[in-house]
Amino acid sequence: MPSKLAIILAALLSVATSSLLAQADDFTFYSDLAQNWYEGGDYFEWTSTTENNNGAKLNVFYQTFGESSNPQLLIVHGFPNSSFDFYKLIPLLQDDYYIAALDFPGSGFSDKPLDGFSYMLEDNAMLLDYFVREVVEFYDFALFTHDRGVSIGLAFLGNYLDEPNPEYNINYHFLSNSGMFLPLANLVPFQFALLDAQRGPALIASRKAAPRMTEGNPESLAYSDIFKFNDGDSALLHVGRYLLERAENEFRWLENLSRSPIPVAYMWGLLDDINPIRIPNYVWLTYLNDRDVESSFWILPTAGHYPQREKPVEVAKIVRAALNGEVPDRAGESDFMRSYGSRREAEDGVFVGHSEVRKMEFPSSIIYTPEGYQ
Repeated sequence: MPSKLAIILAALLSVATSSLLAQADDFTFYSDLAQNWYEGGDYFEWTSTTENNNGAKLNVFYQTFGESSNPQLLIVHGFPNSSFDFYKLIPLLQDDYYIAALDFPGSGFSDKPLDGFSYMLEDNAMLLDYFVREVVEFYDFALFTHDRGVSIGLAFLGNYLDEPNPEYNINYHFLSNSGMFLPLANLVPFQFALLDAQRGPALIASRKAAPRMTEGNPESLAYSDIFKFNDGDSALLHVGRYLLERAENEFRWLENLSRSPIPVAYMWGLLDDINPIRIPNYVWLTYLNDRDVESSFWILPTAGHYPQREKPVEVAKIVRAALNGEVPDRAGESDFMRSYGSRREAEDGVFVGHSEVRKMEFPSSIIYTPEGYQ
């Protein structure tokens, strides 16, 4: 017999689920892709830890894919989108991995409160911890982060490293395109406008006034539906303020990479002109190049800001290579680069080895002098 508490909790969950389903019943989907993504998910309740949010409770959308007995993979999305950003990558991995993905508050199919709610990265990091422990019950997993999700993942990583007895193990850390070091980013007017008290609301009003997309490219139609779900356009104005929190904390969060004992695969779409290649070059050389633990850097030469959407097959290859133990150690990098380079396809990731800056000495009987070779 279930306990009285269990019965009460089940009843409360049923009421919350019914409310959310009623919300979906009032929403017209024009995209089968978006509707199928929504219908494949579920909700859990989260209580915000941000002081200004006054203990606000939110319904958070999530999905799992694959067999629960497979190795675990947690996927963390960025701004301004949702877990749907991975709709092309997940099918390539779900036969071999048990994958969990969620929509952060203010995004996708999750709640999007607007009245003074602060969408904080640190709160999202706490949400990830709750999701892992209490919802999907992951205990040994790889972490894949993109865009805004990279900062959430770095904050999450810091909390994990500072916890003497974590209840789970992060076994691998993937990072992809992100403005994770803002001084080197190439921010666009849209991002600055969201932080302006006059231009921001005007921009959102213009978005909302545009006619809703009802047909066309399937992917574009899906994103249009997801943005319109529960007034996602208005939420952009509030979620977009995360840049202020990132700017204040990015050095501290990046230091978590240096002190982390977790293997890292760092991948970047070369054609990203908002977060150009100078960002990962700096982060790699400053925070990852000198780590003792396994680290690899991959450039996707024909991908832009969304490698998981633009080149999902090539991203999946990197994920598998890392999780299958195919990344060389530092001593074997040169041989690997030559052998891998000879067989890689034109759109595959380019492996970038570690850098060791030193004066070169050659085993040669010829000697250089300013007067000439001896």
